[in-house]
Amino acid sequence: MQQDKHPEYRPVVFRDRAAGYAFLTRSTANIEQTIEWDDGETYPVIDVEISSESHPFYTGKARTVDTEGRVARFERRYGGAGPDGTA
Repeated sequence: MQQDKHPEYRPVVFRDRAAGYAFLTRSTANIEQTIEWDDGETYPVIDVEISSESHPFYTGKARTVDTEGRVARFERRYGGAGPDGTA
């Protein structure tokens, strides 16, 4: 690898303010805002809108699509006939 061409890879805290959740990982993001972490060290912090703690898919609050109702509505509307006119 060439020296001085790659961004610094350092520990960064990602914080989901909506869920009150934060996690420490590594990133190349260049952020000026910092936060004091549980270990007493100060790390750059990135605020995110959605994380695994607040996303509906991961929290189990996702809407399910009623595919059975859609098929029944399609058959009622078009009679369930195939391309050759038979059911």
